Amino acid sequence: MPTSPTRLSGSKALVTGAARGIGRAIASRLAADGAHVVCAVRREADADGVRAEIEAAGGHATVVVLDVTDPASVATAVERAARPQRRIDILVNNAGIGGLTPLDGDPSSDDVWHQIIEVNLTGVWRTCRAVLPFLPDSGRIINISSVVGRFGVASQSAYSASKHALIGLTRSLALELAPRKITVNSVCPGWVDTDLARTGIRRMAAATGVSEDEAFSQAGNMAPLGAVLDPREVAALVAYIASDEARNLTGQAIVIDGGQVMP
Repeated sequence: MPTSPTRLSGSKALVTGAARGIGRAIASRLAADGAHVVCAVRREADADGVRAEIEAAGGHATVVVLDVTDPASVATAVERAARPQRRIDILVNNAGIGGLTPLDGDPSSDDVWHQIIEVNLTGVWRTCRAVLPFLPDSGRIINISSVVGRFGVASQSAYSASKHALIGLTRSLALELAPRKITVNSVCPGWVDTDLARTGIRRMAAATGVSEDEAFSQAGNMAPLGAVLDPREVAALVAYIASDEARNLTGQAIVIDGGQVMP
């Protein structure tokens, strides 16, 4: 989907987890489509790359430090992001983490479980709540879930549960905010070539005794179209959902995965 420098002109977008991977691609694409993008990161230096990329392309970006697990950090970052008009038109909840949580694991895996749920689910709820006072009628909330929100994966119960729950949260908020014409949708990517995915691919390679390149190919072949996605493909879908063209799209969990999941 080609970029449109005016599609989101005059709007402000807040993207969490904007430093790398899917979040960076989303921030860059929204800026290319005309939005002023606020890149939310855990450490300001983490955003240097995406901010430079956006500005080199003629876009506009600012940075806020936001830790979705810290209510005070969320409140402060959102307040700063909304300045000076006290307005955020588009919220993209992208920050997320993965990890193994086998049922027969060490009891210390409770900590991993709680951390994943805190970041991937509670953090989204917390950020939505903080942004709501600044979100105008007809605003957009876009949550980055996963195809793992549509099926289970052995030993990844926390990650899968968090992404399933995020779809439920999306649907509930879509109903709650419909009177204000605010749309709330989830995007569910399959394998995307990011640092997080590469970690999973390396784990898969070690478990099956193949090279990382072979495991990468196997990941792509899990989908009928046979390829791992580029983050820019996910970003293009998010840009569409953020646009006025998608004003009647809400409460949806949109899968982009090369056909791995078909309803």
